[in-house]
Amino acid sequence: MIETKQLWDGVLAEMELELSKANFSTWFRNTGIAKREEGTIFINVPNTFVRDWLINKYHKNILRILRNLDQEVRAIEYLISKIESREEKTKDLTFAKQINVSNLGLNDLYINKENNLNPKYTLDNFIVGSFNEVAYAAALAVMKEPGVKYNPLFIYGGTGLGKTHLIQSVGNYFKNHTIRKNVFYITSETFASDYINSVINKKANLFKEKYRKYDVLIIDDIQFVSGKIKIQEELFHLFNSYYETGKQIIFSSDKPPKFISNLEERLRSRFEGGMIVDISKPDYESRLSIIKNKIKNNNYSITDEVVEYVASIIQDSIRELEGAINTIHCQTQAKNRNLTIQEIKLLLKNSIKPQKSVSINDVMKVVADFYSIEEKILYEKTRRKEVVKPRQIIMYLLREDFDTSYPYIGQKLGGRDHTTVIHAYEKIKRDIINDKILVQELEQIRGLLYNT
Repeated sequence: MIETKQLWDGVLAEMELELSKANFSTWFRNTGIAKREEGTIFINVPNTFVRDWLINKYHKNILRILRNLDQEVRAIEYLISKIESREEKTKDLTFAKQINVSNLGLNDLYINKENNLNPKYTLDNFIVGSFNEVAYAAALAVMKEPGVKYNPLFIYGGTGLGKTHLIQSVGNYFKNHTIRKNVFYITSETFASDYINSVINKKANLFKEKYRKYDVLIIDDIQFVSGKIKIQEELFHLFNSYYETGKQIIFSSDKPPKFISNLEERLRSRFEGGMIVDISKPDYESRLSIIKNKIKNNNYSITDEVVEYVASIIQDSIRELEGAINTIHCQTQAKNRNLTIQEIKLLLKNSIKPQKSVSINDVMKVVADFYSIEEKILYEKTRRKEVVKPRQIIMYLLREDFDTSYPYIGQKLGGRDHTTVIHAYEKIKRDIINDKILVQELEQIRGLLYNT
């Protein structure tokens, strides 16, 4: 029979892999197995709200994971912990120690309440590769000259690629460095909630004072201000205040400013006035480095064969990579032996997101939107410069990324001859050798195709 600690370690590892960081921290913090009686597992939860949410949203997942770990598990019951606040704090620390917080990514328990920064996010444990080296260089430049170079710094990319890690690393650098800037990190959703509460409670002036007192303001997931006119207005004035006083502001988003819908042009213009850099999907070598670094830092025992397999099948997200390694480690501990590749395939098959299927129509639409032209114009027999370049890029992508035949590409783009497609492909292939702007545009288009 597997010990309760190992059982819950396994549940936490797999749920962290399946959920966003915010949801995982919200619903599984301060939980643990209180006891087991025959086939029933009794889970401690902090309050009725968490209990009801786990029952309604995650009960089946938790039961499935428990049964995979221990076939003797038959049912789950939830117990509400009745503990005084001082005892509860002690229990939190004890439980965090039991499940090895650093191993399972639960360092969020130790977020600094004054600035919302998580101390685990530093550049010392940030893996740099071809997929994020430009964003990394931009972050270093901001550290060297805050408020002067790259203000604002706008970093975008898909979920789980390390944006939060990088921007919080900048914040932690300023907090701990000799110059000691006054830093504050917040998500755009929390910013919006703070603003709404300040209006309801007639404390708008206190809200303005609070957010204008920092030297460095970091706002994560800025795309969520989409369509929120009042929030955008307040953010616009806050931005101007920071910019005019030489204070640094940093944003992250899942897409570049021009693709954030329902965004006021004046705010979009502010975002685009600084440095915009993307973090793309990590290549195979970078994924290997990320996994090996996590194994080394946490003293895991995982074979090179497993490392190479995980790096080959999980391509879209660093968070998924780390979650998979957590899951494998917990299962290895539970079984007290190394897992076979076949066991790992079965273990991960329900946790890995399927690769997004990209169609020719997707390529056409994304490129047309990127260059702000109507999609239908791409099919016309026009030689206008603003149309020719996007059309050639579509031809290049269809050939380079999808290995589509030249005749078929020509047919899909208005019945053009295959020699026209070959010319377009070869031209873009030559131009990217020296045209850095074109290279950046292609990276951004690919990011929109494969990450969103």
